[in-house]
Formats: sequence, C-alpha cells, structure tokens
Amino acid sequence: MKTIDLHVHSSASDGSCTPEEIVRLAAETGLAAVAITDHDTVEGYAGAAALGKELGVEVVPGIEISTRYTGAVHILGYFIDPRSPALQEVLDWIVQDRDARNREMAARMAADGLPVSYEQMQRRFGAVVGRPHFARVLVELGQAENIQDAFDRYVEKGRKYYIGRHFLPIERSIELIRLAGGLPVLAHPFQYRLDDAQLRALIEHCLESGLRGMECRYTGYGAEQTAYLSALAKEYGLLPTGGSDFHGATKPWIRLGRGLGSLEVPYAWLEGLKEAAGHGSI
Repeated sequence: MKTIDLHVHSSASDGSCTPEEIVRLAAETGLAAVAITDHDTVEGYAGAAALGKELGVEVVPGIEISTRYTGAVHILGYFIDPRSPALQEVLDWIVQDRDARNREMAARMAADGLPVSYEQMQRRFGAVVGRPHFARVLVELGQAENIQDAFDRYVEKGRKYYIGRHFLPIERSIELIRLAGGLPVLAHPFQYRLDDAQLRALIEHCLESGLRGMECRYTGYGAEQTAYLSALAKEYGLLPTGGSDFHGATKPWIRLGRGLGSLEVPYAWLEGLKEAAGHGSI
C-alpha cells in the first residue's frame, strides 16, 4: 500500500528540517506524497514542490491555521493557492501579531538577565518565530533540560514567559482556505479534549462554514480512535485525512510518515482530496 503524510512542518515555521530535507526524507522512506502544512505560512511549498518533481514525491500545498472557537482549534488547508491575495493579507496580519507577542516574550527574558535578542532569533530562525524556538533557546542557555521541559516551566500557558496571541475566528479561517481554492480540514480532533457531544458540535459548526475533511489518522491515535473518527467523518460526509505532525528535531519522537511507528495513511485518502479539489494530479 502506498502511504502518505499530510501533516508536516518545515523550518518555514516551527520544524527543524528545510522543505527540501523533508522531501528527501520522504523519498528515502518510500512515501508517495507529503503535504507541507506549516503554521500560518506557505513559504515552504515552492522549494519542496520543485524537488518533489525531481524525486517522484507528490507535494501538496497546505497550511495549518490556529483559530478561535471555545478554545484553540487548528484548521488544515489543502490545495490552497500559495499566491492567493486574500490569504496572504491575513497571513501578514498573523505574522505581525505573532511578532509583537514574540518581542514582548524576548523582553521579559532579557529583563531576567537572559541573553535573548529577538532580532538575533529572527536572523537565526526566519520570519516565523514561535514558542518552540523560544523553548530551544532556553534549552541552549541551560534553563531547561529539553524543549518539553522549557514548555512546561516557561512558555506554556500560565507560565512565566507565556504571552497569548490573537487568533482568527474558526469561521474566518475556513473561509480564507476556501477563498484560496483549498479544502478546509479539522486537525487532530482528540487534541481538544472534547466529549462526543462537544466534538459533534464543533464539526457541525465548522460544516456551516464549509469544512470538507477531518484528520482521522494522527500520531498517537490508536485503532479504536481512528475507527471512531473515520465513522464520524463518514457520518458527516467529511473526507478522511491523516498525518504525523512531523517537526523534525523539534519533536524527535515523531517520524515522518510513521508517527510513533505505526502510522499508515493510505494514498487513497489523497486521491479523495484531489477529486474533491478538482485535481487529477499534482
């Protein structure tokens, strides 16, 4: 069975591997396709797509947008037009909002005597700097044992250096993905810790805005969870998708295409997405 990974983060956002390194790794591990779904940016797609053609790996243009519902919810977008003016205008606003948050986080650390310069972090990590990058710096400065420890003690909600961001309403995020020609998909449904009635309410709310799919296979989800989500997707007429949420060294326990070792997302699911998006091939 040909397998794919439709949830992958590159160094264009908070992953450690460049888009090109991800495509090479996908080719080495025998994946038929990957989707670059960086947080709030599409900058990683072009380089990955060019190399994908050379190595025989399909590269799906994607994105992951953090949204506001009753709490934070992530929406994936597939087959978006990376050049969409409507999408880019909002992504620029998201980057500016994150930039203001990041400057304040860096200032708090500097006030505590830590040698943290946000300008240096931008030069090192690029335009999209997030909490994982702050966590990495804290580890390098000897303030935490590892990235998870840095999150738990310093940059998670309620901790010393945490500062919240402004998120788009979930309806607006779905609308933007559709305006960019893409298919909106609900990411990792179990991560929101909702019971059955609450998850159904979320799905039905998203359906009103044009949700087209749901992530049914994901790192850490067992066979029972996958079966439940697949049945729920079928009930609501949603396309099933799946991916590892690969971040490279940022989350070294997650393997591309395999998650914790047993993740297998069938190529047939990508064919369903392509048919819905009107793409015979990529």
